[in-house]
Amino acid sequence: MDLQDCIKFATEQGVAYVATDDNGQPRVRPLGLWFADEKGFYFQTWFTKAVCKHLKNNPKVEVCFHGPGSGDGIGKVLRVAGEIEFLDDMALKAKVLEDRPFLKDLGIETLEDPRLAIFRIYTGEAFLWTMEYSGRESELERIKF
Repeated sequence: MDLQDCIKFATEQGVAYVATDDNGQPRVRPLGLWFADEKGFYFQTWFTKAVCKHLKNNPKVEVCFHGPGSGDGIGKVLRVAGEIEFLDDMALKAKVLEDRPFLKDLGIETLEDPRLAIFRIYTGEAFLWTMEYSGRESELERIKF
């Protein structure tokens, strides 16, 4: 398994459950993955949301992508843990508005909109878990990026 396998799995699932720290209280919520590449896992959200406040206070994050199994009832889980950075890049903002036309319906129409937040997990590790490794998670290969 390598980073490209992780990117493929994350992209196929599309939704990640994102865990953040809210002053010592874990918070988890689903976020749609925008895209992933060799530079990290990219997400778009709103600066007005609590998730951004949490990430500004503590940029360490873990996300989980779950893929249904083929009969075992559990499936596969990709966990990605690392640090995020917020990106204020006009080319990325233009791309997110093009890729996600629903943002205009929600009121974000310009690249300068202060609510538009883009972040990526730029460094960390990922691993793919299956039921076969239940109780033996420490044996799983970690992919550094």
